[in-house]
Amino acid sequence: MLPLILFAAQTLTLPPELLPPETVVAPPAPVFVFFLPPPPTPLPLLDPPAPADAPPVLPEEIRAVLTAAVDSGDPAAVAAVVRFAKTTNPETAGQIDRINEAYLARVAARKAREARERRDELLLAGPLDFWKGEVELGASRSTGNTDALGVYVAARANRDGIDWRHKLTARLDYQRTNGVTSTERGIVSYSPNYKIDDQLYTFGLGQYERDRFLGYTTRLTAGGGLGYSVFREGPIKLDLEGGPAFRQTDYVDQPSESGLAARASMAMTWRITPKVNLTQNAAFYLEPDNRSANASTALDTTILGSLKARFSYNVQYERAAPTRNRSVDTLSRATLVYGF
Repeated sequence: MLPLILFAAQTLTLPPELLPPETVVAPPAPVFVFFLPPPPTPLPLLDPPAPADAPPVLPEEIRAVLTAAVDSGDPAAVAAVVRFAKTTNPETAGQIDRINEAYLARVAARKAREARERRDELLLAGPLDFWKGEVELGASRSTGNTDALGVYVAARANRDGIDWRHKLTARLDYQRTNGVTSTERGIVSYSPNYKIDDQLYTFGLGQYERDRFLGYTTRLTAGGGLGYSVFREGPIKLDLEGGPAFRQTDYVDQPSESGLAARASMAMTWRITPKVNLTQNAAFYLEPDNRSANASTALDTTILGSLKARFSYNVQYERAAPTRNRSVDTLSRATLVYGF
Protein backbone atom coordinates (compact mmCIF):
# COMPACT_ATOMS: atom_id res chain seq x y z
CA MET A 1 0.00 0.00 0.00
CA LEU A 2 1.56 3.35 -1.08
CA PRO A 3 1.55 6.10 1.53
CA LEU A 4 -0.96 8.89 1.15
CA ILE A 5 0.87 12.10 0.26
CA LEU A 6 -0.62 15.51 1.06
CA PHE A 7 0.66 18.72 -0.54
CA ALA A 8 -0.22 22.23 0.61
CA ALA A 9 0.30 24.67 -2.26
CA GLN A 10 0.72 28.45 -1.56
CA THR A 11 1.27 31.41 -3.82
CA LEU A 12 4.34 33.60 -3.19
CA THR A 13 3.19 37.16 -2.18
CA LEU A 14 4.73 40.39 -0.82
CA PRO A 15 3.95 41.51 2.71
CA PRO A 16 0.82 43.69 2.83
CA GLU A 17 2.63 46.73 4.18
CA LEU A 18 4.71 46.89 0.99
CA LEU A 19 1.73 46.92 -1.32
CA PRO A 20 -0.57 49.78 -2.05
CA PRO A 21 -3.81 49.54 -0.12
CA GLU A 22 -5.86 48.93 -3.21
CA THR A 23 -3.68 46.02 -4.17
CA VAL A 24 -3.85 44.13 -0.88
CA VAL A 25 -5.66 40.85 -1.39
CA ALA A 26 -6.33 37.90 0.83
CA PRO A 27 -4.07 34.91 0.36
CA PRO A 28 -5.61 32.03 -1.62
CA ALA A 29 -7.04 29.10 0.26
CA PRO A 30 -4.81 26.08 0.41
CA VAL A 31 -5.44 23.34 -2.15
CA PHE A 32 -5.23 19.72 -1.07
CA VAL A 33 -4.36 17.03 -3.64
CA PHE A 34 -4.79 13.33 -2.83
CA PHE A 35 -2.81 10.60 -4.58
CA LEU A 36 -4.56 7.18 -4.22
CA PRO A 37 -2.76 3.93 -4.91
CA PRO A 38 -3.92 1.88 -7.93
CA PRO A 39 -6.43 -0.98 -7.17
CA PRO A 40 -4.78 -4.33 -6.52
CA THR A 41 -4.80 -6.91 -9.31
CA PRO A 42 -7.37 -9.67 -8.45
CA LEU A 43 -5.88 -13.08 -7.86
CA PRO A 44 -7.42 -16.17 -9.63
CA LEU A 45 -9.87 -18.21 -7.52
CA LEU A 46 -8.46 -21.68 -6.76
CA ASP A 47 -10.15 -24.61 -5.05
CA PRO A 48 -8.68 -25.34 -1.69
CA PRO A 49 -6.54 -28.44 -1.72
CA ALA A 50 -8.26 -31.58 -0.44
CA PRO A 51 -7.14 -32.72 2.96
CA ALA A 52 -4.66 -35.55 2.89
CA ASP A 53 -7.08 -37.84 4.80
CA ALA A 54 -10.22 -37.10 2.67
CA PRO A 55 -12.12 -40.28 1.53
CA PRO A 56 -11.97 -41.15 -2.19
CA VAL A 57 -14.90 -40.03 -4.34
CA LEU A 58 -16.95 -42.52 -6.36
CA PRO A 59 -16.34 -41.80 -10.06
CA GLU A 60 -19.32 -40.23 -11.82
CA GLU A 61 -19.40 -42.88 -14.54
CA ILE A 62 -19.67 -45.66 -11.94
CA ARG A 63 -22.38 -43.72 -10.09
CA ALA A 64 -24.29 -43.32 -13.37
CA VAL A 65 -24.16 -47.08 -14.06
CA LEU A 66 -25.38 -47.83 -10.52
CA THR A 67 -28.23 -45.35 -10.90
CA ALA A 68 -29.28 -46.91 -14.21
CA ALA A 69 -29.29 -50.40 -12.66
CA VAL A 70 -31.36 -49.22 -9.69
CA ASP A 71 -33.84 -47.46 -11.99
CA SER A 72 -34.26 -50.67 -14.01
CA GLY A 73 -35.76 -52.42 -10.97
CA ASP A 74 -33.93 -55.66 -11.79
CA PRO A 75 -32.34 -57.10 -8.61
CA ALA A 76 -29.99 -59.32 -10.62
CA ALA A 77 -28.73 -56.32 -12.62
CA VAL A 78 -28.19 -54.27 -9.46
CA ALA A 79 -26.27 -57.10 -7.79
CA ALA A 80 -24.06 -57.58 -10.86
CA VAL A 81 -23.28 -53.86 -11.16
CA VAL A 82 -22.51 -53.62 -7.43
CA ARG A 83 -20.05 -56.52 -7.67
CA PHE A 84 -18.39 -54.95 -10.72
CA ALA A 85 -18.17 -51.51 -9.11
CA LYS A 86 -16.64 -52.86 -5.90
CA THR A 87 -14.13 -54.92 -7.88
CA THR A 88 -12.98 -52.00 -10.02
CA ASN A 89 -13.21 -49.37 -7.28
CA PRO A 90 -12.47 -51.11 -3.96
CA GLU A 91 -11.53 -47.82 -2.32
CA THR A 92 -15.18 -46.63 -2.65
CA ALA A 93 -16.80 -49.88 -1.49
CA GLY A 94 -18.44 -48.09 1.43
CA GLN A 95 -20.23 -45.61 -0.84
CA ILE A 96 -21.33 -48.43 -3.17
CA ASP A 97 -22.69 -50.43 -0.23
CA ARG A 98 -24.73 -47.43 0.96
CA ILE A 99 -26.30 -47.06 -2.49
CA ASN A 100 -27.09 -50.78 -2.57
CA GLU A 101 -28.52 -50.75 0.96
CA ALA A 102 -30.82 -47.84 0.08
CA TYR A 103 -32.06 -49.77 -2.98
CA LEU A 104 -32.68 -52.95 -0.96
CA ALA A 105 -34.57 -50.95 1.66
CA ARG A 106 -36.86 -49.52 -1.02
CA VAL A 107 -37.46 -52.99 -2.46
CA ALA A 108 -38.30 -54.40 0.98
CA ALA A 109 -40.70 -51.53 1.68
CA ARG A 110 -42.43 -52.05 -1.66
CA LYS A 111 -42.82 -55.80 -1.07
CA ALA A 112 -44.20 -55.21 2.40
CA ARG A 113 -46.73 -52.74 1.02
CA GLU A 114 -47.77 -55.15 -1.74
CA ALA A 115 -48.13 -57.98 0.81
CA ARG A 116 -50.42 -55.83 2.95
CA GLU A 117 -52.51 -54.88 -0.06
CA ARG A 118 -52.69 -58.55 -1.16
CA ARG A 119 -53.76 -59.65 2.32
CA ASP A 120 -56.49 -57.03 2.42
CA GLU A 121 -57.78 -58.19 -0.97
CA LEU A 122 -57.80 -61.85 0.10
CA LEU A 123 -59.71 -61.03 3.28
CA LEU A 124 -62.49 -59.54 1.17
CA ALA A 125 -62.36 -62.15 -1.62
CA GLY A 126 -64.78 -65.02 -2.17
CA PRO A 127 -63.84 -68.72 -2.47
CA LEU A 128 -63.83 -68.55 -6.29
CA ASP A 129 -61.61 -65.47 -6.53
CA PHE A 130 -57.85 -65.35 -7.20
CA TRP A 131 -57.60 -68.72 -8.92
CA LYS A 132 -54.82 -69.06 -11.49
CA GLY A 133 -54.14 -71.91 -13.83
CA GLU A 134 -53.75 -73.22 -17.34
CA VAL A 135 -55.42 -75.45 -19.90
CA GLU A 136 -53.28 -77.73 -22.06
CA LEU A 137 -54.40 -79.34 -25.30
CA GLY A 138 -52.66 -81.60 -27.78
CA ALA A 139 -53.75 -83.98 -30.55
CA SER A 140 -52.17 -86.22 -33.15
CA ARG A 141 -53.56 -87.91 -36.26
CA SER A 142 -51.91 -90.33 -38.67
CA THR A 143 -53.36 -92.27 -41.62
CA GLY A 144 -51.97 -94.72 -44.16
CA ASN A 145 -50.27 -97.87 -43.02
CA THR A 146 -51.16 -96.90 -39.44
CA ASP A 147 -54.44 -95.26 -38.54
CA ALA A 148 -53.95 -93.50 -35.19
CA LEU A 149 -55.69 -90.74 -33.32
CA GLY A 150 -54.40 -89.31 -30.06
CA VAL A 151 -55.86 -86.67 -27.76
CA TYR A 152 -54.30 -85.12 -24.67
CA VAL A 153 -56.13 -82.68 -22.36
CA ALA A 154 -54.90 -81.31 -19.04
CA ALA A 155 -55.94 -78.55 -16.66
CA ARG A 156 -54.28 -77.10 -13.57
CA ALA A 157 -55.50 -74.49 -11.11
CA ASN A 158 -54.16 -73.11 -7.84
CA ARG A 159 -55.13 -70.49 -5.32
CA ASP A 160 -52.57 -68.97 -2.94
CA GLY A 161 -54.40 -67.53 0.07
CA ILE A 162 -53.31 -66.05 3.37
CA ASP A 163 -52.90 -69.37 5.23
CA TRP A 164 -54.05 -71.95 2.67
CA ARG A 165 -52.89 -72.97 -0.77
CA HIS A 166 -55.07 -75.12 -3.04
CA LYS A 167 -53.94 -77.17 -6.06
CA LEU A 168 -56.19 -78.92 -8.57
CA THR A 169 -54.90 -81.12 -11.40
CA ALA A 170 -56.68 -83.16 -14.08
CA ARG A 171 -55.18 -85.00 -17.06
CA LEU A 172 -56.53 -87.32 -19.77
CA ASP A 173 -54.40 -89.13 -22.36
CA TYR A 174 -56.19 -91.27 -24.96
CA GLN A 175 -55.07 -92.88 -28.20
CA ARG A 176 -56.45 -95.44 -30.65
CA THR A 177 -54.28 -97.22 -33.19
CA ASN A 178 -55.87 -99.23 -36.04
CA GLY A 179 -59.18 -99.24 -34.22
CA VAL A 180 -57.71 -100.51 -30.94
CA THR A 181 -57.23 -98.41 -27.83
CA SER A 182 -53.51 -98.19 -27.15
CA THR A 183 -53.39 -95.49 -24.46
CA GLU A 184 -55.97 -94.79 -21.79
CA ARG A 185 -54.64 -92.83 -18.85
CA GLY A 186 -56.39 -90.40 -16.54
CA ILE A 187 -55.64 -88.66 -13.26
CA VAL A 188 -57.46 -86.17 -11.03
CA SER A 189 -55.94 -84.82 -7.80
CA TYR A 190 -56.58 -82.18 -5.16
CA SER A 191 -54.00 -81.00 -2.63
CA PRO A 192 -54.69 -78.40 0.09
CA ASN A 193 -51.68 -76.90 1.89
CA TYR A 194 -51.62 -75.05 5.20
CA LYS A 195 -48.71 -72.62 5.65
CA ILE A 196 -46.85 -72.96 8.93
CA ASP A 197 -44.36 -70.25 7.95
CA ASP A 198 -42.90 -68.83 4.75
CA GLN A 199 -41.28 -72.16 3.82
CA LEU A 200 -42.75 -74.98 5.92
CA TYR A 201 -46.28 -76.26 5.33
CA THR A 202 -48.53 -79.28 5.84
CA PHE A 203 -50.43 -80.83 2.96
CA GLY A 204 -53.21 -83.24 2.19
CA LEU A 205 -53.72 -85.28 -0.99
CA GLY A 206 -56.68 -86.92 -2.66
CA GLN A 207 -56.04 -88.59 -6.02
CA TYR A 208 -57.80 -90.80 -8.58
CA GLU A 209 -55.88 -92.66 -11.33
CA ARG A 210 -56.74 -94.98 -14.20
CA ASP A 211 -54.34 -96.73 -16.56
CA ARG A 212 -55.39 -100.10 -17.94
CA PHE A 213 -52.14 -100.55 -19.82
CA LEU A 214 -50.16 -100.36 -16.60
CA GLY A 215 -52.47 -102.93 -15.06
CA TYR A 216 -55.10 -101.12 -12.98
CA THR A 217 -58.57 -99.78 -13.67
CA THR A 218 -58.83 -97.63 -10.55
CA ARG A 219 -56.37 -96.40 -7.96
CA LEU A 220 -57.38 -94.16 -5.07
CA THR A 221 -54.80 -92.37 -2.94
CA ALA A 222 -55.31 -90.37 0.25
CA GLY A 223 -52.35 -88.95 2.09
CA GLY A 224 -50.66 -86.04 3.79
CA GLY A 225 -47.47 -84.91 5.42
CA LEU A 226 -45.03 -82.04 5.52
CA GLY A 227 -43.71 -79.89 2.70
CA TYR A 228 -40.82 -77.47 2.51
CA SER A 229 -40.23 -74.71 -0.02
CA VAL A 230 -36.49 -74.78 -0.56
CA PHE A 231 -36.56 -71.81 -2.94
CA ARG A 232 -39.46 -69.36 -3.09
CA GLU A 233 -37.75 -66.25 -4.51
CA GLY A 234 -35.72 -65.85 -7.66
CA PRO A 235 -35.74 -67.74 -10.94
CA ILE A 236 -35.86 -71.22 -9.31
CA LYS A 237 -38.70 -72.45 -7.10
CA LEU A 238 -38.50 -75.87 -5.47
CA ASP A 239 -40.97 -77.68 -3.18
CA LEU A 240 -40.26 -81.01 -1.47
CA GLU A 241 -42.98 -83.12 0.18
CA GLY A 242 -43.07 -86.35 2.12
CA GLY A 243 -45.46 -88.38 4.24
CA PRO A 244 -47.67 -91.46 4.48
CA ALA A 245 -50.47 -92.37 2.06
CA PHE A 246 -53.23 -94.93 1.92
CA ARG A 247 -53.79 -96.54 -1.50
CA GLN A 248 -56.45 -98.84 -2.87
CA THR A 249 -55.78 -100.39 -6.30
CA ASP A 250 -58.17 -102.34 -8.51
CA TYR A 251 -56.03 -104.39 -10.90
CA VAL A 252 -57.15 -105.61 -14.32
CA ASP A 253 -56.25 -109.30 -13.89
CA GLN A 254 -55.48 -109.48 -10.18
CA PRO A 255 -57.42 -109.06 -6.94
CA SER A 256 -57.75 -105.59 -5.52
CA GLU A 257 -55.46 -104.60 -2.68
CA SER A 258 -55.03 -101.71 -0.32
CA GLY A 259 -52.45 -100.61 2.20
CA LEU A 260 -50.17 -97.91 3.49
CA ALA A 261 -47.38 -96.44 1.40
CA ALA A 262 -44.63 -93.89 1.86
CA ARG A 263 -44.80 -90.97 -0.55
CA ALA A 264 -42.18 -88.43 -1.60
CA SER A 265 -42.52 -85.77 -4.28
CA MET A 266 -40.86 -82.70 -5.73
CA ALA A 267 -42.04 -79.77 -7.84
CA MET A 268 -39.49 -77.50 -9.49
CA THR A 269 -39.88 -74.48 -11.78
CA TRP A 270 -36.91 -72.73 -13.39
CA ARG A 271 -37.54 -69.40 -15.11
CA ILE A 272 -34.68 -69.51 -17.61
CA THR A 273 -35.72 -66.30 -19.41
CA PRO A 274 -38.88 -64.18 -19.21
CA LYS A 275 -40.34 -66.33 -22.01
CA VAL A 276 -38.82 -69.77 -21.34
CA ASN A 277 -39.64 -71.97 -18.32
CA LEU A 278 -38.50 -75.46 -17.36
CA THR A 279 -40.64 -77.54 -14.96
CA GLN A 280 -39.94 -80.87 -13.30
CA ASN A 281 -42.54 -82.77 -11.25
CA ALA A 282 -42.04 -86.22 -9.77
CA ALA A 283 -43.66 -88.49 -7.17
CA PHE A 284 -42.54 -91.84 -5.74
CA TYR A 285 -44.67 -94.37 -3.80
CA LEU A 286 -43.22 -97.22 -1.76
CA GLU A 287 -45.64 -100.01 -0.76
CA PRO A 288 -44.95 -103.38 0.82
CA ASP A 289 -45.48 -105.29 -2.44
CA ASN A 290 -45.23 -102.55 -5.03
CA ARG A 291 -43.37 -99.46 -6.07
CA SER A 292 -44.62 -96.83 -8.47
CA ALA A 293 -43.34 -93.51 -9.70
CA ASN A 294 -44.15 -90.82 -12.21
CA ALA A 295 -42.11 -87.92 -13.53
CA SER A 296 -42.78 -85.17 -16.00
CA THR A 297 -40.33 -82.70 -17.57
CA ALA A 298 -41.66 -79.81 -19.64
CA LEU A 299 -40.17 -76.85 -21.49
CA ASP A 300 -42.53 -73.90 -22.06
CA THR A 301 -42.00 -71.12 -24.59
CA THR A 302 -44.28 -68.10 -24.76
CA ILE A 303 -45.83 -67.57 -28.19
CA LEU A 304 -48.13 -64.61 -27.64
CA GLY A 305 -49.53 -63.23 -24.41
CA SER A 306 -50.95 -66.12 -22.36
CA LEU A 307 -50.45 -68.69 -25.12
CA LYS A 308 -47.45 -71.02 -24.82
CA ALA A 309 -45.98 -74.00 -26.61
CA ARG A 310 -44.97 -76.94 -24.40
CA PHE A 311 -42.62 -79.81 -25.14
CA SER A 312 -42.87 -82.50 -22.46
CA TYR A 313 -41.56 -85.95 -21.61
CA ASN A 314 -43.43 -88.20 -19.16
CA VAL A 315 -42.32 -91.40 -17.46
CA GLN A 316 -44.65 -93.76 -15.58
CA TYR A 317 -43.27 -96.73 -13.63
CA GLU A 318 -45.31 -99.57 -12.12
CA ARG A 319 -43.44 -102.49 -10.57
CA ALA A 320 -46.58 -104.61 -10.19
CA ALA A 321 -47.68 -104.21 -13.80
CA PRO A 322 -48.90 -107.44 -15.45
CA THR A 323 -46.11 -109.47 -17.00
CA ARG A 324 -47.59 -109.01 -20.48
CA ASN A 325 -47.11 -105.24 -20.08
CA ARG A 326 -43.96 -103.26 -19.57
CA SER A 327 -43.29 -101.69 -16.18
CA VAL A 328 -42.20 -98.37 -17.69
CA ASP A 329 -44.35 -96.27 -19.99
CA THR A 330 -43.00 -93.09 -21.60
CA LEU A 331 -44.69 -90.43 -23.69
CA SER A 332 -43.33 -87.37 -25.50
CA ARG A 333 -45.69 -84.68 -26.70
CA ALA A 334 -45.96 -81.14 -28.04
CA THR A 335 -49.00 -79.17 -26.87
CA LEU A 336 -50.46 -75.69 -26.67
CA VAL A 337 -51.05 -74.16 -23.25
CA TYR A 338 -53.31 -71.23 -22.37
CA GLY A 339 -52.86 -69.57 -18.99
CA PHE A 340 -55.56 -67.74 -17.02
